[in-house]
Amino acid sequence: MPITKPFMASRRFSATAANGTGVGVAFNILATATTNDTGTPATAFPAAPAYYNLYINGQIQSADTSTVTTTAITIPNGDALDPGTPIVIEFVVN
Repeated sequence: MPITKPFMASRRFSATAANGTGVGVAFNILATATTNDTGTPATAFPAAPAYYNLYINGQIQSADTSTVTTTAITIPNGDALDPGTPIVIEFVVN
């Protein structure tokens, strides 16, 4: 019996730390404050990704650095970042 690989694709969303709101543990970036792969404003993050990666200033972050929902990504103490710091959220979907 042949092995069938599952379909996998990625969806990336970009913002800067300046797009975030809140302070301390409540700092988050709304999905609507990001742009998607096509450069257009996003409306929501994927509902059931296989997993996601967070990149802050081009550096991948560990899993305990953030939590994500379809409406926002929460980055505790992200308000301490320079406002121009690039943030990229990459969702792997299947």
